[in-house]
Amino acid sequence: MRQTVLALAICGAATALQPARPQRRQSLAVRQGGDAYGASGTSFYTTTEKQDSYDSLDKVLDAKCKDAGVRKVIVEMLDACGEITEALRSALVTVEGSANTFGDAQLSVDVIADEIMWEVAKGSEVVAYGASEEEPEIVKCNPKGEYTICWDPLDGSSIVDNNWAVGTIIGVWGSKSGKGDDGLLGATGRDQVTSLVALYGPRTTVAVALDDGVYEFSYGCTPEGCMLEDGTYEPWICSRAKIEVAKDCRIFSPANLRAAKEVAGYKRLVEHYMDDKYTLRYSGGLVPDIYQQFTKNQGVFANPTSDSSPAKLRLAFEAAPFGLLVEKAGGKTSDGVTGGSILDVEITAVDQRTALCIGSANEVDRFNEYLECDDDGCNTSK
Repeated sequence: MRQTVLALAICGAATALQPARPQRRQSLAVRQGGDAYGASGTSFYTTTEKQDSYDSLDKVLDAKCKDAGVRKVIVEMLDACGEITEALRSALVTVEGSANTFGDAQLSVDVIADEIMWEVAKGSEVVAYGASEEEPEIVKCNPKGEYTICWDPLDGSSIVDNNWAVGTIIGVWGSKSGKGDDGLLGATGRDQVTSLVALYGPRTTVAVALDDGVYEFSYGCTPEGCMLEDGTYEPWICSRAKIEVAKDCRIFSPANLRAAKEVAGYKRLVEHYMDDKYTLRYSGGLVPDIYQQFTKNQGVFANPTSDSSPAKLRLAFEAAPFGLLVEKAGGKTSDGVTGGSILDVEITAVDQRTALCIGSANEVDRFNEYLECDDDGCNTSK
């Protein structure tokens, strides 16, 4: 950890010595018509400007999360994401020789990430129950705890060997949210007190649902260094505040394209994206494919189902946590069946699966309309 801190501090210092160069490039791009670095109109580069200073995690949580228990569980989950980050930097991606309850081969990094999450959950003073997507059973943690947490420890196992971005998804419910004592069964995604999604790429960033919206925290150093005045280390800074997802978008991520062979409306929807020249941004990893909606402030991810391509996304471990974040940011979700919000679907089983559309509100409405298409055509208003 000390070597990592030193390396990041050196990088931060180097950045601080050259503040003018990015600004000159940005102004040049604006003078040339807004296409940053000569990119075409189908590219979407960040518009986030460098700040003189960044708020610490504690400062943001004190101001934007009124419940002390929720603040504590958020800090614990971020600590786990930090540990997973460090583990991913050194662990090789190999087959572990075991499989999870769904029959998927477990990778070494899956097991490491899951062990870290369990260690944090079972050592927590505020977590009453925990459940992992790797083995979807509700497990007692601390009888005095207040919260039930569900997590996908490392979403993106099929692409992690390519060194592509992967992530951790965490949903947090009050332990009395459901119909029983476990806080989950009988509850809905709307009952979550918070949710977090970590994206492990060149940087580690985590989107967190707070009282008044979605905030992003970045792992590592500020440009000024890693140590605070009192000598303590601050691993998290707030890199984006009050994230918003626009109602319209030009970015689409079409998952489960096999279903387009059987679902006429989905086939026509994909054709609409192509005909209207939307930009395809799809990696096959749920976390990066939805998380881009927070960085680009737009986008739509669609994952309908068909008879031969049934639902794979887990409601409690994936769809509900992401749903809370996107809706808090002004986006919309669909359960892919009734057209209603994914947050209103009751959790009746720990490993419950679901279809999903999530993202810019008008595009989710379009998805719901197109889903009513049949082989004879569509009656759409958009």
